[in-house]
Amino acid sequence: MSESWKKFDLEGAGLQRLNMELARSLRKRSVAYLLWVLFPVGAHRAYLGERLGSLAYVVLTALTLILALALNPTLALAPLAVEGGFALFDLFWIERRLVAVNKQVRMDLYLGAGAAPPAGYQGRYGSRERDPEEGAEELLQDYVQVKETERGGHAPVSHDAPGDDSPRRSRMPSFAEQERMLRELGKSRKKDDDA
Repeated sequence: MSESWKKFDLEGAGLQRLNMELARSLRKRSVAYLLWVLFPVGAHRAYLGERLGSLAYVVLTALTLILALALNPTLALAPLAVEGGFALFDLFWIERRLVAVNKQVRMDLYLGAGAAPPAGYQGRYGSRERDPEEGAEELLQDYVQVKETERGGHAPVSHDAPGDDSPRRSRMPSFAEQERMLRELGKSRKKDDDA
């Protein structure tokens, strides 16, 4: 899919603006792993919002350079080993951190300012004819009653057509039952055509 939709702004609020902002704000896995290559400066940690971790990499790199150039190069191996251990750990850490950062970005955008429902909104099952003082318990019972009649998020199958004498079905016919019914229908039509 083309990425041009990210540049097209309808200059309004709402879901389109939020989705555009989300697409721009989400951290990308490929960028995080490419920046990991620059682990001596902690670029991947800074990209994922971990400023202290990024600073720790910079301090360890500076300490390694100071020890290697000014004092004893063998002493420089200690901070270098610590930094290498952290870098290996970060190969696994990046994925978890990426998920957490992107989740927080989504929450900040979708639950941020202006995310409250409009004035007078009573929810999906709060009808306008109802008394606004009606208790939440009754609304919940109505909601549960409606949901118990549904199967898998769909309204139950029923035969309410005029003149339909067949018994009400409580579920959709299985694939095998549908095939059987189609075969029977085909046979009955074939008999009608022959007659």
